[in-house]
Order: sequence, then C-alpha cells, then structure tokens
Amino acid sequence: MPPSTQSLALPLRRFAHLLSRAAKAAWYPIHGIWYFLRHPEFYPIFVGRLLPLSIISFLVYFILFTFTFIPQFLLLLIFQGRAGALINTTVLVLGEGLVLVQALFEGLFVDECRVDIFDATLINHGFVDLIAPQRVLFPDAPNSVKMLGKPTSRAEYSPFSWTQIFELIVCLPLNFIPYIGTPAFIMITGSRVGKLSHYRWYKLRGFDKKTMKRDLHFKGWDYLWFGTVAMVLQLIPVLSFFFLLTTAAAAAMWAAKMEEISRIRVGRPVTAQDRVDQETDEPEYHDDPV
Repeated sequence: MPPSTQSLALPLRRFAHLLSRAAKAAWYPIHGIWYFLRHPEFYPIFVGRLLPLSIISFLVYFILFTFTFIPQFLLLLIFQGRAGALINTTVLVLGEGLVLVQALFEGLFVDECRVDIFDATLINHGFVDLIAPQRVLFPDAPNSVKMLGKPTSRAEYSPFSWTQIFELIVCLPLNFIPYIGTPAFIMITGSRVGKLSHYRWYKLRGFDKKTMKRDLHFKGWDYLWFGTVAMVLQLIPVLSFFFLLTTAAAAAMWAAKMEEISRIRVGRPVTAQDRVDQETDEPEYHDDPV
C-alpha cells in the first residue's frame, strides 16, 4: 500500500473506531430499558418507591408548562424562528423541571433505588463477589433483588451535589442560542451524567480518586455519548424517574462487560454464578416486599 494511502487510512480507522465506541456507549441506555422490562423483579422498586414521585414530578412539569412556557417562547421567538423557538423552549422548560425535580427528590429518594438496580444487575451477570464485601446478601433468595440486604458501607450510585444542580442552571441559557444551543446543553450536562454513571462500580472496585479520575479521562468519549442519551431520557416528563432506573441497569450492564474483560486480561476466570461463603452466622432470608 502506498505511503499516501496508509496516511489516509489511519485517520479513517481512528474515526471509525470513535464512531463505533460512541454507538456502543449510546446504545446502552436504550438496551437498559429492554433489560429492565425483561426483569419483573425490578418492578417493585419502581412501583413501590418511585411511582408516587413520578406523579409529583408530573405536577411540577404541569405548573412549569402552564405558567412559564409561553413567556419564554415569546422571548425566544424574538431571536429565533417559530420552529427553533418551540423546540428550544420545550427543552428549556424540561431542563428547569429537571433541576427542580433533582433538587427536591433525586438525592434523597432515588439514589438508593439506583444502587439496588445496579447491584442486582451485577449479580444477574454473575458478579456476586463484587457486591458481597459491600452489603449483606441472602444467597438463597429467589432473585437478585431479594438477595440484597443492608449495605455494610456507604452506598451511592452517584453522590448528590449542589454543584451539579448549579451547573444545570448555568447551562440552561444555552437553549437561547439558535440551532446549537439545545444540543450543547444536552451534551454538556450529559457528559457529567455519563461520568457519574459508574461511580458505584469504581467504589465497588476500591478505586481511589486518582485512579478514578484517570479512568474517567480515558473513557471520556464513551461517557459523553452514554450520558447524552441518558440525559435525553431524563428530560421526558413523568417517565424521568423510570429512566433513571433503566439507566442504572444499563450502567451496570456496561460495568459487567468491562469487569469481564478486565478479569480475562489478568487471567482470572469469569464466574457464571459466584456463591457467597455461607457462614453459620449469615443472615436468614425473609421474603419481605420491597
């Protein structure tokens, strides 16, 4: 192959590789919806804990669209065409609702549910040994959700941060910029969503801040596209809490894939179903509803 052709082929291969990584990462949140729906053991977590909050979130969005949509639409109409103003105003109001919902509910009520979905998904993929040191497990339970007992150490899917809420507020005005403003808002905020999606996995693996930061930098491109799709799903009114759980399942599926690859690389066999050592003082399982 001539040198000129080789020099052209290398950038094309790199570009194709980046596209492939983006497509795979973006597909996980969509796949997570299907995975969640195929596992009925997850349903009580949503129905019992988050369905009431979804109804409250609907009231938040209803009030915002009733009283703030038209004034903001008329303001954007001055700078943009009717179609652009309509789209950007819709995303702007959805973003405002997301800020309110996250500030009011997400850190207090939702994170525990996402931890349970994340851990149960890892158990479904055979990584009981990854969860066992961090929480009480009931090995004889009928499904992965019922196996989950109380955490023995601090358990967070993603740490609640007022800084994250502040960034959302700061980025909201991007929607005033025609054409590129709304995609920029979704991608910037989605990048943070993506990077936080594996916070639980990093903690389970015992990563320190330095190692976590290096890994986040290495996978930044992938997290951008995972988080962008996850952010779009979170902007859907009423269903935003449901998609928070499906995205947690998607993040765990992705983590399970990377965990499998990392164990193969170090020569450790991937277990189909690891059993927790049954001690005489292990907790007795009781089939309590979620």
